[in-house]
Amino acid sequence: MLKAGVLGAGHLGKIHLRLLDQSDQYELIGFYDPDKKNGKKVESEFGFKFFESIDALIDAVDMVDIVTPTLSHYDCAVKSIKKGKHIFIEKPITNTVEEAENIRALLSVHNLKGQVGHVERFNPAFKAIKYQLKNPMFIEAHRLAEFNPRGTDVPVVLDLMIHDIDIILSVVKSTVKHVSASGVSVLSETPDIANARLEFENGCVANLTASRISLKNMRKTRFFQKDAYISVDFLEKKCEVVKMKDAPSNPGDFDMILQNAEGVKKQIYFDNPTVSDNNAILDELDTFAEAINNQTTPIVTLHDGTEALRVATQIINSF
Repeated sequence: MLKAGVLGAGHLGKIHLRLLDQSDQYELIGFYDPDKKNGKKVESEFGFKFFESIDALIDAVDMVDIVTPTLSHYDCAVKSIKKGKHIFIEKPITNTVEEAENIRALLSVHNLKGQVGHVERFNPAFKAIKYQLKNPMFIEAHRLAEFNPRGTDVPVVLDLMIHDIDIILSVVKSTVKHVSASGVSVLSETPDIANARLEFENGCVANLTASRISLKNMRKTRFFQKDAYISVDFLEKKCEVVKMKDAPSNPGDFDMILQNAEGVKKQIYFDNPTVSDNNAILDELDTFAEAINNQTTPIVTLHDGTEALRVATQIINSF
């Protein structure tokens, strides 16, 4: 079992601590938090060992799980890598693309593994339809959340929209050629609502909307491709696949047939896959352990995290 330690014992850090403790892939050694009072409180409440020194924790483990505020990701990652440790790093990978590229280079030099916490890749609804996504040409993503002061240290693009950016980059095998965007600050110093349009070299277009001051939560993405419409509800963990094929010569009474202006007839049918229940955060941590143990490529690489941050930065710079 890999020895694991967590940096950061905030809301998400406590979730990671609990799941690493449950996992059969890791032995949880403990955690570090710069707030000693909070660290002692978490230790007494959950029973996980609190390290008062970041170096002591890193020295005691094989894998460092970085769940600190984004601004400290870089320093934590560099310190861990230089001590020869594999790193799991929450999204966004770092505060700047330059920092992310430096971490990637350093990780490569030390021949270590790294994974970024783009957890929606492990959402069971997305996993259920991922294999059916073949060259989507129009994508629409909405990610709306009720206001929560946690996370407002960064723009909504880095807090929420980056989830959808990563999902889209993972399925569109093309380069982003143009970005246009707008963002508005309502309650925070940084934009709380943002809309972006990504145009890819292959002609695909993606429209993304993110808000952290919504009255209701929504996390939906729709993919349109040749002869198929695929919808994923990341919040409700549901998906819908509507496909078209050439209409039969003698359609049945209940067959859904559409005819276009050219007289071509298509049959519409539903092909909804089964969605398996899972814990996405546990899955991402466990698959990272498998990548370390088997010397394979992690599902969400530091390259993936860097490219998502690169596009997110382009969006922010377009405001």
